Amino acid sequence: MTIEQLNLALLAGPAVLLAAVAAVRLSTGTGLPSLLLYLALGLVIGEGGFGLQFEDAELTSVLGYAALVLILAEGGLTTRWATIKPSVAPAALLATVGTCVSVAIAGTGAHFVLSLDWPLALLLGAAISSTDAAAVFSVLRRVPLPPRLVGMLEAESGFNDAPVVIIVIALTEVAHGSAEHGIGYLLYEAGFELIVGTAMGLGIGWLGAFALRRVALPSSGLYPIAVFAFAIGSYGAAASIHASGFIAVYLCSLVIGNSQLPHGVAVRGFAEGLGWIAQIGLFVMLGLLASPERLPAQAGPAFLIGLVLLLVARPLSVLASVSWFGVSLREQAFLSWAGLRGAVPVVLATVPVAQGVENSRQLFDIVFCLVLIFTVVQAPTLPWVAKRLGLSDDTPTIGLEVESVPLGAQGADVLECKVSKESRLHGVEIFELRLPPGANVTLILRDGEAIVPDNRTALRRGDDLIVVTPAAVRAATENRLKAVSAGGKLSGWHDRDQPDGARRTVPAAPPSRALVTKTRPGLPPEATFSGVPWGGRALVRRLRPGARRPDQDARRRRSS
Repeated sequence: MTIEQLNLALLAGPAVLLAAVAAVRLSTGTGLPSLLLYLALGLVIGEGGFGLQFEDAELTSVLGYAALVLILAEGGLTTRWATIKPSVAPAALLATVGTCVSVAIAGTGAHFVLSLDWPLALLLGAAISSTDAAAVFSVLRRVPLPPRLVGMLEAESGFNDAPVVIIVIALTEVAHGSAEHGIGYLLYEAGFELIVGTAMGLGIGWLGAFALRRVALPSSGLYPIAVFAFAIGSYGAAASIHASGFIAVYLCSLVIGNSQLPHGVAVRGFAEGLGWIAQIGLFVMLGLLASPERLPAQAGPAFLIGLVLLLVARPLSVLASVSWFGVSLREQAFLSWAGLRGAVPVVLATVPVAQGVENSRQLFDIVFCLVLIFTVVQAPTLPWVAKRLGLSDDTPTIGLEVESVPLGAQGADVLECKVSKESRLHGVEIFELRLPPGANVTLILRDGEAIVPDNRTALRRGDDLIVVTPAAVRAATENRLKAVSAGGKLSGWHDRDQPDGARRTVPAAPPSRALVTKTRPGLPPEATFSGVPWGGRALVRRLRPGARRPDQDARRRRSS
């Protein structure tokens, strides 16, 4: 590349990125995934629009794999373990057994409906059987759904790339005539790849979290770099021994992202930005590879095989996978409709094209049209389908973003917390937080003013709290702040008010400690209202006639 070509690339590249960023705002208003606009942008730039020629399927496949690694890393880092934990088992079964069921049914449909040879028909069924992490994350996180369904769909989209890639590569070898082993060996190889990839992802993720929690890096900008080094390294380590790098990178990122690392908010922000760049580059490149002249001819076959996938293959794969876990038929119906397709099927469709499989270009065009058509059909209708099935969860989410900064050798951490508009921290006084021993709110930033609080300072919406906590109780401090944000000052007594993982974090103090006595309006002078500041139930105590109240004794001592 010459300097002149570099200058042109640096001019055109930012223009495409800015157009893609503007497309995100448009997609947010319409409910459509932004991937459609990126694909359209690629088609406009390509041979059917501005005339840019791009026909390198092998390069697209390689760069597509790289983009999927970044997208899966971003998905793992931004997925909350508490959200997907109850759904891991059904999601894992849906990503493996369900995927095999979907491949078999969609492949059979492609053989009889589209009259494709069996190898190419099964290859088409495999390519379209994987739900797309980018599409799922971008759409479902804006739909009010029960956490169980969200967790199941997010976990499935993170897990199912690995088995589908294995199936597509094996079927490509069969279709190309280069397969050297039978079905038994292929099953053994698939099991080896998934098991070893899972072990490596979890192991490297634990190692990365262990190291980053104990090394105070000199700059917050180094933490995202280190996190992605571990995540991408897990893919390379697994792939180098012929294990599944996709399951490794997702699980490694999931472990690190839920390890309460320093500067976690900054790491997630960096991951989301990198994920957006990967999505934009991938979809624009896939749009460039597609030929607008060939696509209309494959729209009909794509629609037919898409109906088989949406109305037969996906529902049966869901039924065979999650029925054992008490998932209702209404939830199964939504899971069937919410199996969004995106970049992954199109990237997988480039694998047989790069290997020179006969009629693989037709397969790529069918997959491309199917993704376009059914994304338009499924994505905008998800809120309506959820409402019709009675699955909409309109309860507002009360979250608390906590940013952690290590103090190195001092053995303490600084937490920065933002009180949102919905947070029930509003009106809570500092002493009512009941933070673990050693943890203190040292500063409140309110309306541009820094306030040094005392125990009776009340928190307000929009406040930024600076909390200093010993490293040993940092997790308990975070959990306590999140619990009060969700459940208010009585959190700890009413478990239903607390988020998962935050229940009973700080044990209630015994009633003999820090008893505050106040006169309650409307009661006779001999009655007092005693409030326990750690959230216990209020107690009303009537004193015998002539008895002195504790505050009278205190005033008498002060006067003397």
